[in-house]
Amino acid sequence: MAFNDDSFIREVNEELRSDRLRFVWRRFSRVIIAVAVLIVLGTAAYSAYRYWASNQASDTGDKFIAALALADQNKPDEALAALTAIEKNGHGDYPLLAQMRAATLLAQKGDKAGAIAAFSVIGKDSSAPAVIQDAARIRAGFLLVETGTYEQVSAEVEEMAVPSNSFRGSAREVLGLAAYKAGNFAKAREWFQAIADDAQSPRNIANRAQMMLDIITASGKAPVAKG
Repeated sequence: MAFNDDSFIREVNEELRSDRLRFVWRRFSRVIIAVAVLIVLGTAAYSAYRYWASNQASDTGDKFIAALALADQNKPDEALAALTAIEKNGHGDYPLLAQMRAATLLAQKGDKAGAIAAFSVIGKDSSAPAVIQDAARIRAGFLLVETGTYEQVSAEVEEMAVPSNSFRGSAREVLGLAAYKAGNFAKAREWFQAIADDAQSPRNIANRAQMMLDIITASGKAPVAKG
């Protein structure tokens, strides 16, 4: 008899569950269907966007390669026009790469002021990756060694000449060259010595720094400072 009672209870429970499910479905079926549809549409839209973005980035990549080819063919004006179009309408990381390449082309054309301004804009662009910002500032600094003052070079790169910055070797070299050009040989020696004392300085930078230290020592001008 107990067995029959258990079976009866199970049947009642199953019926109650069925009734509750039917009630929930009657009351919330539209909401459930709407949510399901939104999920499907959202997934489809995201997949479509990724496909579109991938195609757009691929197309921009082809245009970027074509612009580089123009530069290699010694057609700087055409290359600059193509790179400018990518900066304005490109997708993915290509607009930023186009900015960097365009700034380099300006320098190669002899427009040092334009190149410095372009690199400085990238260096101050908080939306750009830090490594790209730092690289742009280093490029601006090297150009300023030729055309600017030590103070202008320092404003661009000195905060990068710290142990925690991966570009510190380049920043110190730029500062050393700027100081040397300004006639401040004591300051130049300090920056080049900082490179020589840093065991993690890239070998090529360390070699150039040692060469400059030898030149300063041989000149007998350090620690005399001028200007």
